[in-house]
Amino acid sequence: MSKTVFDPVELGGLLLKNRVAMAPMTRARSPRNVPNEETARYYAQRAGAGLVITEGTVVSAEGSGFVDCPGLWSREQVAAWQPVTRAVHDQGAAIFAQIWHVGRVSHTSLQPGGAAPVSSTARRAENSSAFGIGPDGAPGFVAASKPVALDAAGIARVVRDFADAAENAVEAGFDGVEIHGANGYLIEQFLNGAVNDRRDAYGSQTVENRIRFALEVVDACAARIGVARVGIRPSPFGRLHDLGDFDGEEETFLALAAALGARGVRFIHIMDQASRGAPAMPADFLAKFRAAYDGVLILAGGMNRRKSDAMIAEGLIDIAAFGAPFTSNPDLVERMRHGWPLRAPESGTFYGGDARGYTDWATFSPREVDA
Repeated sequence: MSKTVFDPVELGGLLLKNRVAMAPMTRARSPRNVPNEETARYYAQRAGAGLVITEGTVVSAEGSGFVDCPGLWSREQVAAWQPVTRAVHDQGAAIFAQIWHVGRVSHTSLQPGGAAPVSSTARRAENSSAFGIGPDGAPGFVAASKPVALDAAGIARVVRDFADAAENAVEAGFDGVEIHGANGYLIEQFLNGAVNDRRDAYGSQTVENRIRFALEVVDACAARIGVARVGIRPSPFGRLHDLGDFDGEEETFLALAAALGARGVRFIHIMDQASRGAPAMPADFLAKFRAAYDGVLILAGGMNRRKSDAMIAEGLIDIAAFGAPFTSNPDLVERMRHGWPLRAPESGTFYGGDARGYTDWATFSPREVDA
């Protein structure tokens, strides 16, 4: 009998109640980078998913590209996450923290001491914005600042920041971490040969150089918390935040998949950005990726129940991830199970604000159909 999104699946010794993941979505509602009671309520409401992956949680103050994003670098933050992880576990779901460094997609208003952001390159992301503090002193989207390129000591420091955040995540009660390697942020600023203009061992001259930083982050996190607690999210062929075409793009991501598989990384969570305007992945890419990596494979981007069931049945993926639909449908799993209508997301409430558009969404009522 074919498996569906509603069937259980094992993930690194965890038995997930279904094959639905709540994908990470930035909400910018953690004042001073500290989660609060509303954070716990938000994630618990959506723990009908077998796997909950948090919004991007920054590994250091330097790693932030959004005002009021949660972090995992301080004791206060670790303590504040503990009620969140308990609330999700009480609903029978697993929860992983997505640990994040935005690299050059930041602004001096977000950086300690007003410093420049860091990246693989000193080139600015010309068409990108951070959610920082504008000239009027209010939070909002501002043009990304010119970065400085990390030197060898800086790279080692950032790798340690990721490892520290992974260790803090486990102390906070998370089942593991998902390393954010997607959407044009720091790790992808090394992976993408159109952005990475380095000439050292982390440069874009070879596939091995391009994937080196990502693998060092993975290895450092695995050394701290065990590889069974480590996943990563890449976005092959993504074009967010000024990523560009480069020779060897498919080869780079397939090499990364093979290297992650050899390490026993617990899952890879691909973000397909075709739903956000990027070129479609080559038709046979996912099958090639699956052949290169034999761990748990998650796919996000334009997913629905029919597509998810078909890809799970075919063996291309193990788990289907949903992002924006979860913002306005906290009971998304039950809505899909019963064929109930989905409410459209309210993009105007995605970033910042209060409970409106965050924790005030009701579960399904027959009145929605009658209306």
